[in-house]
Parts: sequence; structure tokens; C-alpha cells
Amino acid sequence: MRSLVVHALILVAFLIAPAAPAREFRVADTQVEDYPTVQAVLHMSRLIEEQTGGRHRLRVFHSRQLGEEQDTIEQTRVGAIDLNRTNVAPMGAFVPAANVLALPFLFRSKAHLHAVLDGPIGEEILASFEPHGFVALTFYDSGARSIYTRDRPVRSLADLAGLRLRVQQSDLMVAMVKAMGAVPVQLPYGQVETALATGLIDGAENNWPSYVTTGHYKVAPHYILTEHTMSPEVLVMSRRAWDSLSADDKAIFRAAARASNRAMRQQWNALEERSREQARAVGTTVVGRFDRDAFVAAMAGVHAGVLSDPALRRLVERIRESE
Repeated sequence: MRSLVVHALILVAFLIAPAAPAREFRVADTQVEDYPTVQAVLHMSRLIEEQTGGRHRLRVFHSRQLGEEQDTIEQTRVGAIDLNRTNVAPMGAFVPAANVLALPFLFRSKAHLHAVLDGPIGEEILASFEPHGFVALTFYDSGARSIYTRDRPVRSLADLAGLRLRVQQSDLMVAMVKAMGAVPVQLPYGQVETALATGLIDGAENNWPSYVTTGHYKVAPHYILTEHTMSPEVLVMSRRAWDSLSADDKAIFRAAARASNRAMRQQWNALEERSREQARAVGTTVVGRFDRDAFVAAMAGVHAGVLSDPALRRLVERIRESE
């Protein structure tokens, strides 16, 4: 009888215990509202609201409302922004393993990329963010990045000589463009269209959806399918925001992030195809036949720079060996 009373008291205490304070978490994304990454985070928010009984939700500030990518990374690190969707390339300045995922010509295919990100290697890389002030929750697709130019098509590595190409704010991407013989110009994402239109730069590099949704295809109508990197996106949370969650809520956030990854991939594949068709429909010159081996060979020095770190070299070897 006494045991039943004790259990009943424990149950009552649990039921009347105050719930964790309700909170709205601020999320940064540089893409427009209907872009798959933004929609993925909105999907994550719905799942979190359901699982926490409405205590927590995410408010997504899309379209660079909280600043350009580099600015929001810094703000997330210090806790001024709660969550941030960003490409792994600019994260390489803080997290060495992020540079591995951005290495040119590392992944053989989308299937190879997914096998790595969804397996033990991907889990290890996500965990490697934590000592650097971020809690990485999941990866999102970002397709394959290729080069596009405004005045003339690029049909060989030699055609890139001296061209001013916009790159992400990433030392690795700067080194990559230099190795191609072009001149890297680091510009925030939101300034690229104007820079192309005014001739400040000769070209840029990005995936099909970003090329089209930004309007870059209208001012840089020549696209060469280098597919030089498949650097994914990553959703990170500030340590301050993460530590404010209970253990149960942390599990809910992680599960919701993984579920949003699966939803995002479906949207991404559809948008990628639509973007490709839209660009071709307006007469974009698409160069698919060229000496790809020359581009790969030019990256030897870039790889050597990253692989000088023994831990990163082993990580790259494991990625290459994975099926």
C-alpha cells in the first residue's frame, strides 16, 4: 500500500512540475522564403511545436534579414542568433572538418555524398562542431556547384585565366579559384547579382537553384558543369540556445532536424530540376563537354593544403573509401 502511495505522489509531482519556459528561437537563412532550406526549417518548427505542446517554436528570418552568411555565423557563435542554416564552406574558418566536405571533386555522386552524411562519418563531423561553439543538428543538400560567367562561356581551364569570380567567404574557396587560374573575389551572397550586372566580377559559382532564384542566370548566361564541389548545408545551433533546453527538448530538436533533412531532399530534387529547365528555357549556354581531368588535376595543391593535417587526411581517406 505504501509503495502505491509513493508512486502516486511521484506522478502528481511530475504532473504539477513547471514546464520549461516557452520560447521562440530565431533562425537565420540567406535564401528566399520558398527555398527548400527555409521550408525545411519551417517543417522542423512544426514538429517541435507538436512535440513540445506548443512551448517551443522557430521563427525563420529568411532572405538575409539577419545579415549575410558570414555575419550570421559570428552572431550564432556568440548566441545572438539561435539557429543558422549555412553552407559548410564558410564554416571551415571555425570547424576544420567542414573544409573536408567542401573539398573540390571529393564526392563521386549524390549517392556517395548521402552515404557519407547519413552514416558514421557524417555523425562524427556534426559532433566536431561542438568544441568550436556550435551544435550541428543536421545536413541539408546543396547540389553540385558549377561556374557561370557573364560575357562568354568557359569551355576549358585556360578560359578561366584572369577572370574575376565571386567566391564564398572561405579560404578554401579562394584557394580553389586561384588554382583554376581565376581571380577570387569574396562577396556577400546578396551583392553578387549587382556585381555581375555592373561588371565588377566576370562570373561566380553556385548550384542550379541558387543560380536561378537569385536572378544570376539573367546577367550571367553561360554555365559550365564543372560540379567542382558538393559542399552541403549545415543547420547549427548556438551553444547558449542549446544549453537552455532540457534533455528531453534536446532530443526533440535533434529528431525534428533529422526529419526536416528528409523533407528537404524531396523539395530540393524538384527545385533543382525546375531551375535547370528554367535556365535552359531562356537560352542559357550550358557547357557539359570539356576536359574535366584538367580541373581535377589543378586541385592537387588545394587538397594538399587541407590534407597536411593528419586527422583531416584520414577523414578524407575514409570518405574516399566509403561506398
